[in-house]
Amino acid sequence: MRQFLARRPRLARLAAELGKFGSVGAVAYVVQLGVTNLLWAVGTTALTGQAVGTLCAIAVAFIGNRFWTFGDRARTGYGRETLLFLVMNGVGMGLQVACLGFTLYVLGLDGPLARNVSGNVVGVGLGTLFRFWSYRTWVFPPADRDESRAA
Repeated sequence: MRQFLARRPRLARLAAELGKFGSVGAVAYVVQLGVTNLLWAVGTTALTGQAVGTLCAIAVAFIGNRFWTFGDRARTGYGRETLLFLVMNGVGMGLQVACLGFTLYVLGLDGPLARNVSGNVVGVGLGTLFRFWSYRTWVFPPADRDESRAA
């Protein structure tokens, strides 16, 4: 596998970013699950609990992704990166909440299992795909044109 990746540096870079992104995401996911389920346990509404849990995970993910996952990419300004990160995470959170809302209000399923599957599995999965693509494309762009063609 190492020889395969050594002959394909763009693929090796993508695999490394994907691994780091997944690691950061796993930590953020644990934070999100913990906060969301804690809020649900104390009586917070389903959508509010999901949104607050996701906001906590976004803070963890920003630090990990900015300084580790995409740490070798061009720095385009803390303010710009933060704003775009929050916008892209707003879209990702919208996907999560939409999945949960669909389960609650269209399918009529409400319970811990239905909430976790729709919001924390399906919603997080769709949001994660969008986030990885948008971070690589807009939030933390490649340092030069050669890398941008590899993306």
